[in-house]
Amino acid sequence: MIDDPYPFEHPANALILEVFRLNGALIAAGDDVVKPLGLTSARWQVMGSVAQGKGGFTVAQLARNMGLARQSVQRIVDEMLGAGIFELAENPAHKRAKLVRPTKEGERLFEAALFRWLPLADALAEEAGAGELQRMTAVLQRLRVRLEGEPGEGGER
Repeated sequence: MIDDPYPFEHPANALILEVFRLNGALIAAGDDVVKPLGLTSARWQVMGSVAQGKGGFTVAQLARNMGLARQSVQRIVDEMLGAGIFELAENPAHKRAKLVRPTKEGERLFEAALFRWLPLADALAEEAGAGELQRMTAVLQRLRVRLEGEPGEGGER
């Protein structure tokens, strides 16, 4: 056990710990919001990435957009294809990598989830203020870009 509190007094470590805690709270809140729709936060997150890509992303692109492993996104996409929430479309840029698009049911579910989420999103925005949220977003983006550009152990990236 570490007796020295220094690791958690470092500003970057304190921020990262809070981001981890926020992620857990967001997943739990998201699960509560979309559970009545038969969704989970993971499915809703993939739906959001599909919506952001306007149906023009492959599974690999969805995974990169979300910062997740392609295999975990593929599993969720496969489940949602089976549930009739997504469909695959031909990709003019690649013969084998299909584009993931929402079905009409998928669009309806995503809209319903957004409708259910909006009151909480508004409350969160009110808590911090739009300008502060924009600044925090910019800082988090810079930190993510920095980490994505840093080589991993052994010089790999």
